[in-house]
Amino acid sequence: MPAAKLAEERRPIMIYRDFQDLKLSGLGLGAMRLPVIDGDDHTIDEPAAAAMVDYAMEHGINYYDTAWGYHGGHSEEVLGRALAKYPRDSFYLATKFPGYANNNFGKVEEIFEKQLEKCGVEYFDFYLCHNVTESNIDDYLADDQFGTVTYLLEQKKAGRIRHLGFSCHGALPVLAAFLEKYGKDMEFCQLQLNYIDWHFQKDAEKVALLAQYGIPVWVMEPLRGGKLATLPEQYAEQLKALRPDETIPAWAFRFLQSVPQITMVLSGMSNMEQLQQNIATWEDDKPLSKEEWDAILSIGDTMATGVPCTACHYCTNHCPMELDIPHLISLYNEHKFTGGGFIAPMALGALPDDKQPSACIGCGSCAAVCPQQIDIPSVLADFAELMA
Repeated sequence: MPAAKLAEERRPIMIYRDFQDLKLSGLGLGAMRLPVIDGDDHTIDEPAAAAMVDYAMEHGINYYDTAWGYHGGHSEEVLGRALAKYPRDSFYLATKFPGYANNNFGKVEEIFEKQLEKCGVEYFDFYLCHNVTESNIDDYLADDQFGTVTYLLEQKKAGRIRHLGFSCHGALPVLAAFLEKYGKDMEFCQLQLNYIDWHFQKDAEKVALLAQYGIPVWVMEPLRGGKLATLPEQYAEQLKALRPDETIPAWAFRFLQSVPQITMVLSGMSNMEQLQQNIATWEDDKPLSKEEWDAILSIGDTMATGVPCTACHYCTNHCPMELDIPHLISLYNEHKFTGGGFIAPMALGALPDDKQPSACIGCGSCAAVCPQQIDIPSVLADFAELMA
């Protein structure tokens, strides 16, 4: 019995989205934040995780997303065991080639075979080139050297990958470069997308670029790592006035329901309560009105406010070190807002030493011409200290 039909018989009110000839649950279960024991990310609470998978299956979720590196390499194993009790055609399983680590290039066959073994399956319904970003785009594009995408396309032809896509944390130029070479081969793209990142990470432009290639969007981090699960009181009251019965986390999902290019929304739920609440939200399709859309984006833009750089590039014309100051400030804003994270370190890892924030000599030539009157040397000094 097809996965979508089985899910519909169990819980017909789950929202489904069309993808080619499939019916995918609008909400997918991401296995990056499974319940753990004593706060140890490498030690998954397997009975609790299995109970969550059982509840998800019973309530119509048919898409399950894992990866080589999640939970110290144990997520694929635990998710595979949790799904093993169900007919193979009753769920869709996704995992990824771990391109986030450059030393994995050249090992795609070895890793892929091990992933099938860890998950206990003979094929993957969905497979992704993981985390295309500044630090690995050259390795992904060097297919004549590493053969990563060529090998994955061969596995697709052999039926061991049913649908091939990629995830991207890189900036717009990185996405454009990957699409220019592989856009014709990719069936979906997974982005960090939410109402903060719509402008902050230029998601609007990324979605538009993918639309040019006819590639639908999969969403990761819909709640921005939990930051959108609760909001400051003034924002919560503003939203409550628009939809009195809507929960704060639900607003993040309603925003995504309003973007027609989105097919799949993944949420890394770490306990049963989160799973139950999110499933309840996905019983209804309630996209935002124009007024609600504008309100939620205004809140997201305000929350993401950092150093007010407009990328006018006056500073770069006067920098004796030829630093890409707007790019560095955008990474600084991301790192400060997130409270750390991996995006800025990965992007900086792709830059030579003489283009790092620490390469600023503090001459002040940039600040002297900045229309926003930003103390750029102080910003770069702080960034360099944070990275140290």
